[in-house]
Amino acid sequence: MLAGLYGAPDRFYRGMAHVKALLGLAEAHCAALADREAVEAAIWFHDAIYDSRRTDNEAKSADLARDRLKGACDPLRLDRIASMITATATHVPPDFAEPAARADAMLFLDMDLAILGAPPAVFDAYEQATRKEYGWVDDATWVLGRSRVLRGFLERARIFRTAAFHQAYEQQARANIALSLRRLAGGGQGDAP
Repeated sequence: MLAGLYGAPDRFYRGMAHVKALLGLAEAHCAALADREAVEAAIWFHDAIYDSRRTDNEAKSADLARDRLKGACDPLRLDRIASMITATATHVPPDFAEPAARADAMLFLDMDLAILGAPPAVFDAYEQATRKEYGWVDDATWVLGRSRVLRGFLERARIFRTAAFHQAYEQQARANIALSLRRLAGGGQGDAP
């Protein structure tokens, strides 16, 4: 069922390759995860529902996770999974009381943003793929919206909340975003959220 959702023809970035990339990051950072299975569930469901014309994709993806995982894990764990999924709307970690759950959420969100700190050619491909997902948006609206999103990341003291991702990706992410903003200011369309 999830593979079918991620394999939809309008998925140029938010498809199975994105899920596999995040699962690979989870594997690489498994020693830092307190509840790896919960993070992997959040990875699988976080973009399951995706329509670039809607603003409730994360909430609907969390609802799908609640529906599909109900009975498969305890309610508290399911709440954590759903909260991690909905947090991808803002990339602000949920306010979990348990430090381990909060650390897992921060790592999950950093994994989702790792593409921002990818090598320039990979980042450019991501931008082009996401622009295709928003192909229905006219260029002027795209430039305004994308510029707002990118400036929001640059205005943060840190894009990545965990030490490992901050060290590995922050500098390149800021360079990629700055270049995207320059392209957008020049009328370029290659930038993507």
